[in-house]
Amino acid sequence: MPSLPVSQGHYRIATRSGDLIFTAGMTPRKDGVLVRKGKISSGTPVSDYRACVELAVQNALQAAQSQMAPGERISRVLNTTVYVAAEDGFEGHSKIADLASDHLFARLPEIEPGARTAVGVYSLPGNSPVEIALVVAVQSP
Repeated sequence: MPSLPVSQGHYRIATRSGDLIFTAGMTPRKDGVLVRKGKISSGTPVSDYRACVELAVQNALQAAQSQMAPGERISRVLNTTVYVAAEDGFEGHSKIADLASDHLFARLPEIEPGARTAVGVYSLPGNSPVEIALVVAVQSP
């Protein structure tokens, strides 16, 4: 099993209030190291970013699961926010976010998609190309 994401500053990777879990923004880090850096480019096929987007989603899921008791499960994904650090002129923010949604719901096939926001930004921590935050509801057995 991959290691649990580690905060890169003074915050928690996820917090819980009742049956809701809010994750911090997760970048595509493996063992604390970004697997890809730099802005997303119009000249690169969106599919080339799949692995880093999926890793960011996986980190967000792990952060959420770190707040769950044994036997609990994610019952709904209420919101997914996908921050996209892109070069000027890039217009495929929703296509990058689709990679995140596709992976999220491949991992949780019984869950219906929730709300989603794709946000273009100038830069992200560590020069990451993407950052993903989740809000999920959990259900006890």
